[in-house]
Amino acid sequence: MLYTADEVFDFVEQEDVKFIRLSFCDIYGKQKNISILPSELRRAFEHGISFDASAICGFGEAVHSDLLLFPNPSTLNILPWRPTHGKVVRMFCDIRYPDGTPFERDCRMILRRAAEEAAKRGLTVRFGPEFEFYLFKTDEDGEPTRVPLDHAGYMDVAPEDRGENVRREICLTLLDMGVQPESSHHEEGPGQNEIDFRYSDAMTAADNAMNFITVVKAISGRNGLYADFSPKPLEGESGNGLHINISLESRDGVDYTSAFMAGIIEHIREITAFLNPTEASYRRLGEKKAPRYITWSPENRSQLIRIPAAKGPYQRFELRSPDPMTNPYLAFALLIYAGLDGVEQGLTPPEAVDVNLYTADASVTDSLPRLPGSLAEAREEALRSPLVQRVLPGFLG
Repeated sequence: MLYTADEVFDFVEQEDVKFIRLSFCDIYGKQKNISILPSELRRAFEHGISFDASAICGFGEAVHSDLLLFPNPSTLNILPWRPTHGKVVRMFCDIRYPDGTPFERDCRMILRRAAEEAAKRGLTVRFGPEFEFYLFKTDEDGEPTRVPLDHAGYMDVAPEDRGENVRREICLTLLDMGVQPESSHHEEGPGQNEIDFRYSDAMTAADNAMNFITVVKAISGRNGLYADFSPKPLEGESGNGLHINISLESRDGVDYTSAFMAGIIEHIREITAFLNPTEASYRRLGEKKAPRYITWSPENRSQLIRIPAAKGPYQRFELRSPDPMTNPYLAFALLIYAGLDGVEQGLTPPEAVDVNLYTADASVTDSLPRLPGSLAEAREEALRSPLVQRVLPGFLG
């Protein structure tokens, strides 16, 4: 349900809400929040709640460091794992300067502008993320270990799959929050799981991604487990990917998918620093179904982009390089701008590569363009990119 500010006031009073979390994320996608009491809610909507931006990574320095959080009422969610009496709710926030102007590093604002840019061109871009994560046991002090919950394999079932009940609880909690998971299963790695989402508009998909990470960590902790979203938790095992399914709808009825995909292929090296933002990201790429080459193909999971076997409203293309450490707001924004550039230029994708690139001979792979091999290389590409510098000026220092 999409709430207005007046409806939020009524909800807070009628549902015995005692704490309201005002949430946002830093430029690295780490979620932050301030908790306020219901008595401060009207002030939050009208005047904002201030915080020290100098303490947030990438937000600024100590001079003139005050910023304000303005809650977005349409994002209201109950946190179902908190107490039934004296409920806790959360809203995502817009970030502004004291004079009311938008903060240029507000990640939701950056994505909102990208979606608006697409809309001006008659396009709606929808995203369906597929998150992978590991479940590890914790020690007697509740600290995470490197011992996986189980040693099941891809799509195994109980009793080998010990994460089944945890995934079910995660999915039911998400449904309680109005977030629609599409499917869940055990992944290839020991203790590794995947939960996929039905596609939605860019902002909803990014907000849902933030909700999802919070829910997984909370439910895992409640079950005495630690959820690890890092791209390479265990050497020699499958890494955690964040496969992003992308679909387009055009106002004029023309199918721009091919040009949009070509734009992403054209700019992928430039934006990889944001899709794969950690050193560990580059230990994942190039092995166990994580792509290394800038290629595409129908249904082929060894490629950067694959076209799944789906028809009608489920038609889409899947980008397989990102990992869960990405900031979803920035990732979706960059993908929109890259795709729009492909549409504007009328780009066409390169020829499909219909081979298994993990077993292909060097005579095939040596001529293929590659993703950056390290974070340093990816950052250099981003710093040279007119697209990145236009959309995210100064984000890489």
